[in-house]
Formats: sequence, C-alpha cells, structure tokens
Amino acid sequence: MTRIVPLGDARHLPFWQRPVTLLFLMAIAMPLSFATWSALLNNFVVEAADFDGADIGWLHTVREIPGFLAIGVIALIVFMREQTLALVSLALLGAATAVTAWFPSLGGILTITMLSSIGFHYYETVNQSLQLQWLPKDRAPQMLGLILAAASAATLVAYVAIVLTWETFDLSYNFVYLVSGGLTLAITAYCALAMPRIEAPNPQLKSFVLRRRYWLYYALQFMSGARRQIFIVFAGFMMVERFGFEVHEVTALFLINLVANMVLAPMMGLAVHRFGERNALAFEYVGLVGVFLAYGGVYWFGWGVALAAALYVIDHLFFALALALKTYFQKIADPGDIAPTAAVAFTINHIAAVFLPALLGYLWLVSPQAVFLLAAAMAGTSLLLALLIPRHPEPGHETVFAGALATPAE
Repeated sequence: MTRIVPLGDARHLPFWQRPVTLLFLMAIAMPLSFATWSALLNNFVVEAADFDGADIGWLHTVREIPGFLAIGVIALIVFMREQTLALVSLALLGAATAVTAWFPSLGGILTITMLSSIGFHYYETVNQSLQLQWLPKDRAPQMLGLILAAASAATLVAYVAIVLTWETFDLSYNFVYLVSGGLTLAITAYCALAMPRIEAPNPQLKSFVLRRRYWLYYALQFMSGARRQIFIVFAGFMMVERFGFEVHEVTALFLINLVANMVLAPMMGLAVHRFGERNALAFEYVGLVGVFLAYGGVYWFGWGVALAAALYVIDHLFFALALALKTYFQKIADPGDIAPTAAVAFTINHIAAVFLPALLGYLWLVSPQAVFLLAAAMAGTSLLLALLIPRHPEPGHETVFAGALATPAE
C-alpha cells in the first residue's frame, strides 16, 4: 500500500480499489480462518487433548484475553495506520490458524489459540472503526448487512467443502487448518499490495477515550460480551458432548446458519434502517431470552436433538441483529472518537469473557441448565438497556433521558 487517497476521492477509484471493496475482502478473509477453526474446534480438542467442560472453558478464557486487551490498539495506531493494522492482524490470524493442528495438547492449543485470538480481536476492533468511518450513516445498516452476508457466503464455501469431503477423502485437521489459514493469508496479501491507503476526513484521537455520554453503549457492549460467551462456548459444545455430533454434522449445522445469514442479514440491515436500533435490539433480546430458556429445557425435560439444533440456528440469527449496536454508536459518536472508542468498547465487551468461560465451565459440570438460565437473565438485562435508546439517537440525545437531563456533550 503506497498510494494515499482521501476518502472523498475514493469513489473515482476503480471498483476493485475502493474502500467498500476492501471492507468486503477483509470480511471474506477473516471467517475463512476463524469460522473453520470454530467448526473443527470442539471435535479437535476432544479427540486430540481429551478436553472436558472445564478445559473448554479455560480455552475460551485464554481466547478472550486479547479481546480484553484490545485497548492496545490505541497505542498501535500511533505508529501505523488502522488499515495497515487490520491487515497485519488478519495475517496473524491466518498464520496461527494454519498451524493449529501442529500443537495437539492442552498447552499447545492454548498457546496457538492466544496467537490467533490476538489477530482476530485486533482485526475486529480496527475493522469496526474503519466500517463506521468509511460507510455513510444513511447507508451503514444496509451495507453492514451486505458485508455480513458476504462473510457468510465465504464461510459457506469452506463449510460445504468440509461437509462434502471430510469423510469422503478422510481429511485431517492439519490439512483443513493449513488450507483455511493459507487462503486468509493470500487474500490479505492481495489487499496489502493492490489497495491504496484510504485517508478518512476526520483524524482519530490516539488516546484513551471514555465519555460519560456513551455509557449506554458501554453497558450494552458489556452485556453483549457476557451473553455471547455462553453461546460461543457452550451451545456448540453441547451438540458434541450431549448429542455426539461429529465434525461433518457440526459443520452442517454451521452451514445452515450461513445460508440463513446470507439470505436474512441484508434484510436485517434494512430492518434496522426502517425500524431503528432500539426496536431491532429489543426484538433480538426478547428472542434470545426465549432461546436460552429453551436450551435449559433441553436438559431439564430431555427435549431432543432436533429442537437443540433448531435453537442453535435461531440463536445465531438473532446475534446478526447486533449490527444495530454499531450503527447506534455511529449516530451518537463524535467522528474523531470512533477508533479509540472501538478499542475501549472491545475491551468492555470482553471483561466478562475473560472469567466467565472458565467459571461457567465448572458450573457446566454440575448444572448445564443453570448456565443457560444465566444467559437468559443477561438477555433480559440487555432488553431493559435497549429500551433506553431513543428512536433517533444523535450527539446530545444518546438515551431517552438525555434530552430531559440536558447533559452537555463531552
């Protein structure tokens, strides 16, 4: 990347060099590694290292530590552009994923997971900042929905390949991880060599930013991170531990999620644009309360595998509405706050992620249904917070109380 192009002039670039194209390419590159790693993870750790619920909890705690330390992005963007940092982080994710199967032990898996997680979380932090800086506010929900659909489409190709070839060609974990990580590295190299540097019009603050008027956004991020961990760590693990799902069956479940996301994510973006962030998030959280309560019923009443699989898909779809949280912040933020606040928000999002997986891993050994009841309570708390978002959020009107309290913007 040698040429610097102001964002306002980027519309004159060839389509393959425009900022939105870079966002789409990075969105495709990331899940090729991360989603493949996730699809194989539960089977790999059980077969390679005989993991139990406590071990998987510790693995995800280690995986989330870099997310908690995402605030370090603020220091890194002093020395490099956000665009460069995003590509370096993607390269680290791809490289770590490629060699995952080389370390089939508890210590080895935890180490390589830490490295891939640094790449993933730092990429996600910077990518969110670039999306909110580069996408116009009036089109951001729709474009974010399309980007999510593109990421799902890329992952779909990987999952179809796993489902069709895993048993047929007796694939190994090493081969699949090498291919997926290698593809991420190839796309990242193209982005680094072919794309110009995009110069956003609003210089980003390169210092710690924690503003009182963003408190609701911080609170929603905290609850989102805590709730998401239960789904990521235990929903998929349940399918393997309780119902004995094999690699191609878990991947097939992921495949259904992807197809649904490809179809529905753009529609969700349109729904956020049409009905607003408050209504979209409220709908998501009401749905998640019901899903997590039903997960508990799987254990309490012995409901079958078909219902558990259906809940897994529905659960995943509701999380796609989280794009409304991004656009809520875009509407209330000062333009120069986007990068540092993205880093702060990622750290807040991962506070619970550092300790919850390990602690709940031990609770899982005693009462899996209690884990899902806790998740339902978290979704209910998120619903109450979402109802505080005004219909038309903007600076100075960040919550339904902001106008009445007349709190000045900081």
